Amino acid sequence: MSQKKISIIKGNWRNPKNSSAEEKGGIHDDETAQELGLKGGTIPGSVSMEQFVPLLIYYFGESWWKTGGMSVFFEQPVFDNQRVRCILEPDTNTRAKIWMENDDGSVVVKGTACLNTDQDSEISRRLLQNRSDSDLRMLADVVVGRASSPCPVRITDEQIEERLESITEPMNCYTNKTPFPQRVAPIAPWVHAFRGIEEHIIPINGPYVGMFGAIEVQYLNGPVMANTNYLSEGEVIALSSSPKTEIVWYAATLSEADTGRTIARMTKMDRLLKSASTLWTPAAND
Repeated sequence: MSQKKISIIKGNWRNPKNSSAEEKGGIHDDETAQELGLKGGTIPGSVSMEQFVPLLIYYFGESWWKTGGMSVFFEQPVFDNQRVRCILEPDTNTRAKIWMENDDGSVVVKGTACLNTDQDSEISRRLLQNRSDSDLRMLADVVVGRASSPCPVRITDEQIEERLESITEPMNCYTNKTPFPQRVAPIAPWVHAFRGIEEHIIPINGPYVGMFGAIEVQYLNGPVMANTNYLSEGEVIALSSSPKTEIVWYAATLSEADTGRTIARMTKMDRLLKSASTLWTPAAND
């Protein structure tokens, strides 16, 4: 199959499950989300990203696991059991536009994917447009450039098995060790593995409710595998705001603990909802 002959690839319609619904007090919890004006708890953006992977492997080939990337902006929330599908439109043999739509045609996720690095990725473009904000309250103590110490990370078989209970796109490599030394970690568990550094670089004032705004993942010497000792490190790279949210961006890497070889990197944007913060209410409803 020649990649150049492909005009567009559409994935199957799926109905993803909100596997984080039991995380009370957060945006994935129905009660909390409804109090903030949403119809229910939202599905984590990293879960939506997993639905793109079969299209990326189909188009870029198995090499995507080693040096591929995905860069997405979350346009709208996706809710439990909502019908969505992924679409890929090639730009070149090593780059493509990607998006996810729901059954009324609305785009809920949009971005880019690549084989090898992409200097013009969705997140790269959005970071160039970022504007700093002096009126940050929840993020008032966050400093651009603040870096974390290395944090140990290990993704276990049990964590992957738990994810596979609800994943929309189960891949053979998530279960079997071949063709890699260990089974491959789906995107959601290894995005979650960076949570350990967030508490060191993103001190947040007061109770808050956050949600993913954008995520870019890039394999450098991939894939990320189970039962492997890694070290994660990261730093804050930008701060901003919107009328309804405070925004923090950070970049992080995942490296082999024994060799120091960098396996993957991630850039992530988190939104903190003003309407959920006592530092903003009632002004948050503007």
